[in-house]
Amino acid sequence: MIYYSATLLVGFLVLFKSADHFVFGAVATARHFAISPMLVGLTIVALGTSAPEIFVAATSSLEGQPGLAVGNAIGSNIANVGMVLGATALIVPLKFRGDSLRNDLTALLLVTLIAGITLIDQHLGFWDGVLLCAGLTLFLARLALEHKQSSDMAAAAEIQELSEIPDMSQMRALATVALSLCFLLLSSELLVWSAANIAQLLGVSELLIGLTVIAIGTSLPELVVSVTSALKNQTDMAIGNIVGSNIFNLLAALAIPCLVAPTKVEFELLWRDYSTMFALTLMLVIFGLLGGGSAGITRTRAAALFTVWLAYLALLYQNTLSSTHV
Repeated sequence: MIYYSATLLVGFLVLFKSADHFVFGAVATARHFAISPMLVGLTIVALGTSAPEIFVAATSSLEGQPGLAVGNAIGSNIANVGMVLGATALIVPLKFRGDSLRNDLTALLLVTLIAGITLIDQHLGFWDGVLLCAGLTLFLARLALEHKQSSDMAAAAEIQELSEIPDMSQMRALATVALSLCFLLLSSELLVWSAANIAQLLGVSELLIGLTVIAIGTSLPELVVSVTSALKNQTDMAIGNIVGSNIFNLLAALAIPCLVAPTKVEFELLWRDYSTMFALTLMLVIFGLLGGGSAGITRTRAAALFTVWLAYLALLYQNTLSSTHV
């Protein structure tokens, strides 16, 4: 167990580091090929924080463990709202910006409902993946239309990460992309292998490991970004980081097992896991609507989000004890 736990930790560390370098190299490469900064922001940077979930989903699906991929996608969204936003707003209360309230939260709620549609028949198949991919295409198109009214540079200025990415020579940028992609694949493989062995040793399902260990682990980058942004009084970025990541998790990470390894969905995923994700998402939307978003996530509301997340973990623990004693 200690060995697999150590390899799991190494997998997480390499995954996060390689994801950062992949974004750096991809943005630098795009600059050399004169690709629009707006397009870079809408694709590479926006997908950057969801890269761990996406690569883990792809690897686990190819390894014949789609339950791990599904658990990671849904569990990450639960952790992002309950753990990340809850903990962040307990430190610094978060306010909603007008356009976030009007567009992003509405999109997140709609995407969450679409995910429910794909899960309702307890089977994730090819057409479910097509539906999610179509949703991703429409979401990116909507972002592009919103930014079309402003110049490329103005759109790029809204994404702070672009200004923090160092310039590289063309060869170095391409090499960074290639190497980071290799390490992303290798670390995802190591992560999935470690998680599968831990699940086998503990006698629990891969879904449970995906919902807890992998989900919380892949949400750590969002936690760091959100807390850092909030401490800098950039509350819009703290909220936008989570909302955008959750949308990409459902439309991209959840679509992968549908397309690569169609799988049967356990009923408990619907009543326990999806319902918790939907409840937390609905709470976030309601908090945004109350007071026109000016109140946002107060410490009291943050405590409510964090409490729901802790209660969910307690429920998972109770269910695990019940299953092991059967």
